[in-house]
Amino acid sequence: MIEVKKILFPVDFTSNSKKVLPFAKFLAEKLGASLHLIHVVRGADDFTGFDMGAAWFATFEEKVIEGAEKTMDRFIREELEDVPDVGRKIIMGEVVEEILQEANRIDADMIVIGTHGRKGLEKVLFGSVAREVVQKANIPVLTVNPFKTKA
Repeated sequence: MIEVKKILFPVDFTSNSKKVLPFAKFLAEKLGASLHLIHVVRGADDFTGFDMGAAWFATFEEKVIEGAEKTMDRFIREELEDVPDVGRKIIMGEVVEEILQEANRIDADMIVIGTHGRKGLEKVLFGSVAREVVQKANIPVLTVNPFKTKA
């Protein structure tokens, strides 16, 4: 018998996350599963070679994590007020690696992820997170194209 007790939902706080969220909420509700959110902040290593001076690095991680925590609070308050006991994680690192590690850490049974997040140069530089998660995950991954939803 297949049991889905924990669903991991990576969020990037774009409008696309809000379009995919109803699928994660629906599955969690229908399957009696808990919903766990993760937001991965790209590390300062992604800016190697950028001419930004030395001073910015000292507060980079602290300020970015602090901002992400506030955004996660708002996202949960606005989008998940009707969902009890939502798990949450903000972490800095390589996005795909951190998503997969969190899935293992919480013993997730499924990942629900949008196929389109950030756009433009960032997508070109960092590739498709959803594609890599599907390829590397050892649990089922539901991908949702936010441009094909009615939300």
